Amino acid sequence: MGDRTSPAASGPVTVVHLLRHGEVHNPEGVLYGRRPGFRLSDHGEAQAKTVAAHLGGNDVAAVVASPLLRAQQTAQPIADAHGVEISTDTGLIESGNLFEGKQFAVGDGALKRPHVWRLMRDPFTPSWGEPYLAIAHRMLGAVHAARALAPGREIVCVSHQLPIWTLRRYLLGQRLWHDPRRRQCALASLTSVEFTGSRMTGLRYAEPAGPSGARVTGA
Repeated sequence: MGDRTSPAASGPVTVVHLLRHGEVHNPEGVLYGRRPGFRLSDHGEAQAKTVAAHLGGNDVAAVVASPLLRAQQTAQPIADAHGVEISTDTGLIESGNLFEGKQFAVGDGALKRPHVWRLMRDPFTPSWGEPYLAIAHRMLGAVHAARALAPGREIVCVSHQLPIWTLRRYLLGQRLWHDPRRRQCALASLTSVEFTGSRMTGLRYAEPAGPSGARVTGA
């Protein structure tokens, strides 16, 4: 019997850009998660405009955003530049996290605090928040819904660090639990997924607004 191979992908080439929101005004340095009211800082607004300029010559047909304010604000300059309205998809929302409202950043020594040990009992699921697999599945649904909006064109989806990084690992067949310090998902960065028809045929990453460290509080 000869080798059995999958048929070549066919159909229109569509690109879904997953954009992490810009820097947030967060003077107390808390993990804001899904809490309402956290807006972009002045620098974050500038980052959003930089990304809009970066995508200015692209064939962007739709802009979709998480319902959280920082994502909506990041989406606005891109929507304005391309003459479209922002659509909202809850599938793009930040991951649920039991540390919301607390000062808890990567590498700040929080793991040495006894009262958090109960929440940290299972880092592989994780036990402190929304399961990684649930994040990946809702994000994948949001991306395919966005892809279907404009086959053969480009769609921007504004989301958050952990959901974008989790989906990227899922699409690449990597384990979902990971070291947060190694995430490649800077503020206002673009993780762009290319589809031929409904099949993923490419993935690339860019930082049009420059790099930011993984220790940035929030997501």
